[in-house]
Amino acid sequence: MMNNLFLIVLLCTFISCKKEALESEVILKKEIVKPRVQPEGKPTNIDSVVVISLHNKVLKDFYISTNYRTVWQSEKKRKIILAELLKSDEEGLNPEDYNLKTLYDFEKRATTLDSLDIAEYDILLTSCLQKYISHLTNGRLNPRKLYKNWDLKENYIDLNATVALLLQTDSLAYTIEQLKPNHIVYKRLKKALRQINAFPKDDFKPIKFTKIITPNDTNPSLIAIKKRLIYWKELQPKDSLSLVYDEETANALKKFQSRHGLAADAKIGAGTIASLNFSRNQRTQQILVNLERWRWYPKQMGKEYIIINIPDYKLTLVNNNDTLRTHRVIVGRAKRKTPVLSSKLTQVVFNPTWTVPPTILREDVIPAILKSRSYLTQSNIKVYDSNGRIVSPYEWQLSQAKTYRYVQSPGTFNSLGMVKIIFPNRFSVYLHDTNHRDYFDKIDRSLSSGCVRVDNPLELTEYILNDEVNWNLGEITETLQNERTKFVNIRKEIAFHLLYWTAWSENNKLIFRDDIYNLDAALYDKLRN
Repeated sequence: MMNNLFLIVLLCTFISCKKEALESEVILKKEIVKPRVQPEGKPTNIDSVVVISLHNKVLKDFYISTNYRTVWQSEKKRKIILAELLKSDEEGLNPEDYNLKTLYDFEKRATTLDSLDIAEYDILLTSCLQKYISHLTNGRLNPRKLYKNWDLKENYIDLNATVALLLQTDSLAYTIEQLKPNHIVYKRLKKALRQINAFPKDDFKPIKFTKIITPNDTNPSLIAIKKRLIYWKELQPKDSLSLVYDEETANALKKFQSRHGLAADAKIGAGTIASLNFSRNQRTQQILVNLERWRWYPKQMGKEYIIINIPDYKLTLVNNNDTLRTHRVIVGRAKRKTPVLSSKLTQVVFNPTWTVPPTILREDVIPAILKSRSYLTQSNIKVYDSNGRIVSPYEWQLSQAKTYRYVQSPGTFNSLGMVKIIFPNRFSVYLHDTNHRDYFDKIDRSLSSGCVRVDNPLELTEYILNDEVNWNLGEITETLQNERTKFVNIRKEIAFHLLYWTAWSENNKLIFRDDIYNLDAALYDKLRN
């Protein structure tokens, strides 16, 4: 048991992506000696030319470390690896990516293979295992090549050291399990995949939306709607279905709406019809792409962290795996998407000023000024030229408009509200209050220009600052009332993750959210190709 624990601790060092470890990892990469693999049993020699001809540096380095000898003499370990590759579909991966047919054919003939086949089998098994480990820890695709506004560091793993570790362990299956993402959302996605695979095939035709249907209405579409609700197990099966929107159907529909992030009002509108029209196959694809995303995300979120799910419009604060707070949020609209990133909280700004960013300046502020110069005064925006001189609204010139700096003064009218929470990132986004708090009551909260607006931000700020004497809610309120900008450093170590996922499972129920940035279908196509 102690041996297994030691191996797991070692394994964690290979897959850790904590920011504070990155510099030391760079040093280790320079100093580390490739693992000297001591194969068990009687190894077979491998022709180095065969390995070199595969043009796979990682694979070549591995067999250099074995002195070009086979390593998988143990039938037990080979079969454990084959079983892991076979059930890779449980992780949302494709078993066909790992040459299973060829591998199993080799295994069936293992006792009769000649030395050349033994070598070929060994090389192929190592190569497929390395690929599987890479897929588990970093996904099949690279988000840094797919999205300009995703800033996720690669989860560092030394494939050869990890394979060497797997060769040494006496608990191979358990050790491979530790390579998989261990976050609760990933586990819930795996459960969602099992759940959706248990549903029968569907042959539903799209329901057309013509008008909103409310309880007690009679409508020809209700037959199809009830069949969908029965299929998704929201409504009990019936011998016959009527065209009347009865109370039982209304209650079932509210459960369906709640699972899909819709207003649970029993009104059957365009959004509800759109969710009902998703097929089982489409929902399966949605789960698969979200499993892939979670293999991109940090393996270690931090002891205490804030995580925001952009499509769910929700901020969650977690400490030691316990959820301590949740807040509704407003995120960027489709044209000004909120980026995906990981960082850490560093500073709170009370009574912040707001310097208008280039996109909002170009698309919103300049057009508003052209309509009326009074816009600047009404919005409490001061304009500064390159010398720091204030430019009055009537001196403002369109030809110089993009050279000016536009700063909104602090106050309740400020676009950032009363508080801003900073985390370092290359997109210049942050958490902040808002002067439109009524927006939090909306179901679709994809409304901002990229930053994240937080409901009840003062309570969150009090928790983050963690200073009952100097920064309790009373002191914060007093600071805000003087309307002077004040910067306060955050002393607690709180990681921050802005992420994107549209499916999971909760309380044995499938949960889905609108793909507000239209990323799911495109990602599935890339995974399939």
